[in-house]
Amino acid sequence: MYGSDRLRSVSAPELDEGMPTEEMVLNVGPSHPATHGTVHIKLWLDGEQVTGAQVNVGYLHRGFEKECEAHTYGENFPYTDRLNYVSPMLNNVGYALAVEKLLGVEAPERAQYIRMIVGELARLCDHLTYSAAQVAEMGAFTPFFYAIKARDFLWDILEEISGARLTHSYVRIGGVAADMPDGWVERTLATLVQVETVIKEIDTLMTRNRIFMDRMQNVAVFSKEEAISHGWTGPCLRGSGVDYDVRKDYPYLFYDRLDFEVPIGTAGDNMDRYLVRMEEMRQSISMIKQCFDQIPEGDYQLHDPRITIPPKQQSYNTIEGLINHFKIVVDGIEVPAGEAYTYIEGGNGELGFYIVSDGTGRPLKCRCRPPCFMLMTALEKLLVGHMIADLVPTFDTLNMIGGECDR
Repeated sequence: MYGSDRLRSVSAPELDEGMPTEEMVLNVGPSHPATHGTVHIKLWLDGEQVTGAQVNVGYLHRGFEKECEAHTYGENFPYTDRLNYVSPMLNNVGYALAVEKLLGVEAPERAQYIRMIVGELARLCDHLTYSAAQVAEMGAFTPFFYAIKARDFLWDILEEISGARLTHSYVRIGGVAADMPDGWVERTLATLVQVETVIKEIDTLMTRNRIFMDRMQNVAVFSKEEAISHGWTGPCLRGSGVDYDVRKDYPYLFYDRLDFEVPIGTAGDNMDRYLVRMEEMRQSISMIKQCFDQIPEGDYQLHDPRITIPPKQQSYNTIEGLINHFKIVVDGIEVPAGEAYTYIEGGNGELGFYIVSDGTGRPLKCRCRPPCFMLMTALEKLLVGHMIADLVPTFDTLNMIGGECDR
């Protein structure tokens, strides 16, 4: 009765007439490797087509903003590391600039160049991590290992300058923790050559791969107007064709001294968001080389006892140095009362810090404007109308980082 002859004798219309259909509800995450364990996506499906989606990002509770209120300005750097933990140096820089704006000071020129160098190295790590996740979750494990290998090379370099491999806490209010080690410039340039080779390998394997193109092109198209209305910034906004990069439009540090291009997409689809990041990696390498050419000699930290911890020799051997060290560590830097907002180009877009000071050594309020949160507001719209197989590639192009998205 249920053999192949029986099945062949029943036509498709007869089966359809006798079988009522209804939408299927499917829960993806939060315990799903592709949703980072922090995102729950509820889907309504007609067959394999997504007809509705509901995204919940509220599965990670770190309390960054509240923690900052209980700690000194200097003690908050490790918390910024854990926002976008894929490019923590950029978080360090953004937070330091906000505090310095309240203080009315600027880091020495050499320190600002070092911040740009480590920031662009962090951007490379961020985009390589995105590339690795994007291709791996579509089944391409070879370029995944290539990208992770290149990121590991960069981690070696960042560990050498900061002393930590992932969460660096390297930037300081008024500068950076330490100067570049001897021979670090040469080792970094040699590492960038290796990274450039890996970028070419990923490009060769994936960009014109027929399967990759079919799954990325014309999928999850988002127009300029839609991207702007959702508050998108960064590679995703540029992938939709909007020419906006904080480094170019509102230069901070010394980005106005660098010659670089801002890649812009034309279709606003998954492929454009991938291509923009690929080109941004090449631009970051160029910027780092320019910084090495331009960086002057000089101090890497302000010499201001109200802001800077004195050298260890002074702290250990003079009562003035010891008291200065103790006051900054225990009571914190006394930041004048007021409020300030600064923003930089993070790995995923505009990363902003809004700080309110009451004149003490601890912020009254520290608000982070994470680019990932605004990107995630559009995921529901991006998924509807596409197949369930398009969910993971589309989610990957937003490159959501849970620690940063946490509200």
